[in-house]
Amino acid sequence: MECAEGSDFWADTHYGFRRHSGHALLVPFQAGESMEVDFLVDYDDLYDQAGVLVRADEETWVKAGVEISDGLPQIGAVATLPRSDWSCAPVPQWAGRVVTLRVSRIGDALIFRARSAGQSWQLVRLAPFPPDATAFAGLYAAAPERAGLVVTFTRMALGPGDAELHLA
Repeated sequence: MECAEGSDFWADTHYGFRRHSGHALLVPFQAGESMEVDFLVDYDDLYDQAGVLVRADEETWVKAGVEISDGLPQIGAVATLPRSDWSCAPVPQWAGRVVTLRVSRIGDALIFRARSAGQSWQLVRLAPFPPDATAFAGLYAAAPERAGLVVTFTRMALGPGDAELHLA
């Protein structure tokens, strides 16, 4: 997936702008399902990002992925209901590796998990999401600061959702 310069998903908070111009490939996403996407973290410019997106509309969406911030890959999430928030944590060991992001839609929540090949799942975010919303989920990428970001996705798959927050 090649990203246009200025592409992003963001609404208002701190930066004062609204962007719904990121690139995504989405399919219908029902309660009780999960969506997994695999992609190569081979990018390193500020705010370059890729991962999984769940979207109901332009004011109701949540994304989780690996984004470059402070010079490092960061695992993070943004929930927009209707204003965006942002959380992130450094994962420098994921640079140059394939990462899997998984989101499960359970009741009124989205459970986001991530791992790199051979590692255990780690919880990224438990986010609220309207249980009655018609939703779509899939892979996304964005390049807020530059043109030419190309992200290599290797898999996108629907499956059963994780019913439990804590995996053994």
